[in-house]
Amino acid sequence: MICHAPVWHGRLALMEKLLISACLLGQPVRYDGGAKTLHDATLERWRREGRLVAACPEVQAGLSTPRPPAEIQDGGGDGVLDGTARVIDRDGEDVSQSFLSGAKQALVLCQRHHIRVAILSEASPSCGSHTLYDGSFTGHRVPGQGVTAALLERHGVRVLVSSNSIKRSERYKRDGRDHRRHCAYISEGLWSNKVWRPTT
Repeated sequence: MICHAPVWHGRLALMEKLLISACLLGQPVRYDGGAKTLHDATLERWRREGRLVAACPEVQAGLSTPRPPAEIQDGGGDGVLDGTARVIDRDGEDVSQSFLSGAKQALVLCQRHHIRVAILSEASPSCGSHTLYDGSFTGHRVPGQGVTAALLERHGVRVLVSSNSIKRSERYKRDGRDHRRHCAYISEGLWSNKVWRPTT
């Protein structure tokens, strides 16, 4: 297995940046004008180190806050990217182009900052990693990805990180294993875990 990462020091690469949904950092950018703050020691450390790049694809695309909730109909984020599904808000307006625009802007941020990992808000039509609302506005969830999550993963950005895997990677570093095996551990362990689990 080839590892193209810079030097590793137990928790991702040294000073490597991560994309994170702005609402997870407490910014009131959700459709209802609220936030979805994650209180987590690892995130706080990364914030102090200047490694977190916050983004809200919907706000960056020019949608207002608050705004009508939106859900993907006839598929998931991949379908929106391919033109076979649509993002519709509760008022019946097709907002697919705004969601596509926001996803592209998030990708530009990742490319600008050489980001390979994103921590995104689950179930969002933009940021959902493995579940979405089904488009009926009844609160029912189905498997799927949001538009931004799907676009980032198409371009090699891994979406969501497990804090438990981060802790294991830090312990692995202390074992003194060599760089190649550590890269393999991170790739197979940290990045294969699709769900962020807060430590508090």
